[in-house]
Amino acid sequence: MALHKDDPKALGGYRIVDRLGSGGMGVVYLGRSRSGREVAVKLVHAQYAEDGIFRARFRQEIEAVRKVSGAFTAPVVDADPEAPRPWMATQYVPGAALSARLRETGPLKGAELRRLALGLVEALRDIHRAGVVHRDLKPANVLMAEDGPRVIDFGISRATESQTLTETGHAIGTPPFMSPEQFKDARSVGPASDVFSLGALLVFAATGRGPFDAESPYMTAYRVMHEEPSLDAVPEPLRGLLGRCLAKEAGDRLGLEELGRELAGALPEPEAGDARTVPQWVPPARVTPEEPPRPRAGRRLRRWPVLAGAAGVLAVALAVSSLYDPFTRSDTTAEPDGAGAGSSRWEPLPAGWKPWRTSVFGTAATGVRRPLGGVTGVTEGGTLSCTAGKGALYCGGSGTLPIRVDAATGRILWRADSLPSGVTREGYGSTLLGVHDDTVLVAQSVMNSTGDDTATSVVALDAGTGERLWSRAMDGSGTDPAVVGELLLIPDGKRVTARDPRDGTARWTTTLPAGGDYGCELHDVDGLPYAGCTNAGTPSRTVFYAVDPADGTTRKVSVPDGDAVHVGTVDGDLAFVMASRQGSPTSTDSVYTEVLLVDPDTAAVRRKKLAGSARGRVALVGGVLCFAASSGLLTGYAPGTGERLWSTATTLQQPGEPVADGQGRTAFVASASGRVAALDIAAGGLLWESPARADHVGGMGYQSAAVFLDEGAVTVLSPDGTLFTLDPDHPDQKPVSG
Repeated sequence: MALHKDDPKALGGYRIVDRLGSGGMGVVYLGRSRSGREVAVKLVHAQYAEDGIFRARFRQEIEAVRKVSGAFTAPVVDADPEAPRPWMATQYVPGAALSARLRETGPLKGAELRRLALGLVEALRDIHRAGVVHRDLKPANVLMAEDGPRVIDFGISRATESQTLTETGHAIGTPPFMSPEQFKDARSVGPASDVFSLGALLVFAATGRGPFDAESPYMTAYRVMHEEPSLDAVPEPLRGLLGRCLAKEAGDRLGLEELGRELAGALPEPEAGDARTVPQWVPPARVTPEEPPRPRAGRRLRRWPVLAGAAGVLAVALAVSSLYDPFTRSDTTAEPDGAGAGSSRWEPLPAGWKPWRTSVFGTAATGVRRPLGGVTGVTEGGTLSCTAGKGALYCGGSGTLPIRVDAATGRILWRADSLPSGVTREGYGSTLLGVHDDTVLVAQSVMNSTGDDTATSVVALDAGTGERLWSRAMDGSGTDPAVVGELLLIPDGKRVTARDPRDGTARWTTTLPAGGDYGCELHDVDGLPYAGCTNAGTPSRTVFYAVDPADGTTRKVSVPDGDAVHVGTVDGDLAFVMASRQGSPTSTDSVYTEVLLVDPDTAAVRRKKLAGSARGRVALVGGVLCFAASSGLLTGYAPGTGERLWSTATTLQQPGEPVADGQGRTAFVASASGRVAALDIAAGGLLWESPARADHVGGMGYQSAAVFLDEGAVTVLSPDGTLFTLDPDHPDQKPVSG
């Protein structure tokens, strides 16, 4: 839908691109972040912004969605319920609502009905496990994405442990899909009510009519409470199952686990070659221990390269059909009999290493012993970050002072004391930038006591003791500081100053010519700095500037329209991808169509179309472009040709960016729950998946785990603050507390 002249240009740092829809309570926009991530932004109508009850309901919706994390729900990315006009950004899900799908093509059959039914069972399972009851499951609140349905709109849901805002006698929901208890006493509604709604929805999906359809909502409500459902058009054995879901008494209905098993047997298995199957897992192809192909050495980048932008595509995988046990290790990691240590896939572990597990909120040996205020968890909507140093991991986050963790034992050696007096936990944040010459560099934000102003600065800490060495204020211009090569780059409005990481002395200051309406992103390209600045407009345009590390001189490089994303270098060429304007991105699943390879000597550009389509978080690992979709599907592409090399399904939900081991043979990916998967980069074979290690998942929006490598050991930071390590040769070994 076209934007209206009075629509906002941006909300909460997201540039508004299009209208997705409008309803009685608000407008939903398609928004895009500076990195190209696209989200659905719900903005409340102005007339409701002053309504205290409505604001309370809106907060409740945000809280409900934040609690839920699953492959078949659309999680919250960002929100501000206290804004003059409250808004919420959620995962953008490609695909029409089930209601529109049924209007266009009629009832669902076969594999498509199976995929919908089992997907919704899994979605409700995740919702209920989070302590939430949806209470308005209907075709308009189910989106038909390529890889399965998504449940949206938690506006009238409630947490099972809290009181609903619904007044006594005031039923809320959609009558054809409401349970009897919703009409009697909305405050007593529990998980079984969603099972009833699911039964009614599946009858509608299979036949085009609801089981209690009548000429008016009042007659529909009467039929729901007093009459038997109309199921004649539903074939057996599905008819009997849905009839049990539609029992008048909540206790007589099927539980979700039993319902899932019964539906799997009642609905036909997908036929071979059907790309639209229920997400399941196929055993990976056997991977031989031979060395994968290596990229050729290529040229070294010149001291001051000419850069160009890029475009690319992220591919959605074909679904698979047979069940794979993710906890059964593949034997592909075993070496042939008599193979020496030099032929092992796995690198040696650090001296003194043991598998450990701790938390960024744990007690430190020196300095501040606990996070601010003695708390033990991350703030609502907060974020955490870590950076790796030699034999150590340094971490911080929202309301969390920086720490040093011993990489071998998991012991927290110190927690820095770098705060002005009187600062509360809610007003403080730290982001780890990097480690250089035994100096830990941290971006720090401190909110004043009235909450109307935030001071930002870069703080340098001694890596050995955590003591503060120096600090410099910076401007909150939308450009983040970065460590690039031997320099620390600190923004100040449209200017960037390069400083010595150890003592903070200025080397040079430069002005980025365009500045960027949405700020710039500073990058490290083989130790050389450059900036990508996104400017407003339709279409938007990201301009790249090469920055001379000696004096800060900049050189503008023309790029295609859109938000270019740098992914690394390929055979000496700069490699970029760009979000497709014709794709269907999600919050973490931007769609890409091609790779751009730019010769740093001549600025010649080679475009390589990516075969098919791919989506997810992208990284260049071992010479392969690896995309990790939010569903857990990993896809590998050859950046030089655009050929799709492999596609592998995993059980990971919300996976983070893939990371390659030191040999470039194995890629590691971790999920928000702390589950880790290892894949052979050359063939894409799934080597193993580890058990989940996080304390909990959900409550903090859509966040992913990060993977760090310390020689042969793998360390993972989960969004809930859990830190743990594992031995890739024994991933099931249980860690001990650090």
